[in-house]
Amino acid sequence: MSGHSKWANIKNRKGAQDEKKGKVFGQLSRLIRAAVKEGGSGDPSQNPTLRTILEKTREANMPKENVRRAIDKGLGKGTSGAVSEIVYEGFGPGGIGMLVTVATDNVNRISSELKNAFTTAGGSMGAPGSVMYMFNRARGGEEGYICITPIPIKDENTQRKLQNLMDLLREIEDVEEVLCAGVWSNKE
Repeated sequence: MSGHSKWANIKNRKGAQDEKKGKVFGQLSRLIRAAVKEGGSGDPSQNPTLRTILEKTREANMPKENVRRAIDKGLGKGTSGAVSEIVYEGFGPGGIGMLVTVATDNVNRISSELKNAFTTAGGSMGAPGSVMYMFNRARGGEEGYICITPIPIKDENTQRKLQNLMDLLREIEDVEEVLCAGVWSNKE
């Protein structure tokens, strides 16, 4: 009876479940890091946003070790070194400029992961300053960047490829924010 291996079925099912859990845990880790940075404290009794996110981690059965690691990263206490925030620049499909903000303790790993994601989705990494002129730092106490020269994208194929690239980049654990200079436009 070929094709009826119980072990293969279990392995495939478990692999799919683990992949889903990994995505959820990655998103929750990102939220924890952001809440700790915003609140300035890793103590849930002093940081209500963190307390709310920790309740979500319990519902998702996220291991305590992962939670502790995310809190430490948010406080800047990475296990393998200091956590640094870096802004990478790149070009998506159609030459659309993109900024990727990361908080990482391993610059070499994150740069290769970003380069792989850009290459896979038909984009490329840019040199420092190649895209930054399209964005300004947000004002009014907000952190991050605002696009000052949006580029309308009318081609649905380019829109789809660009959205795929943005999704790939957001799946990387250390990525905090992905900004695109393209604006979806359906008008002819």
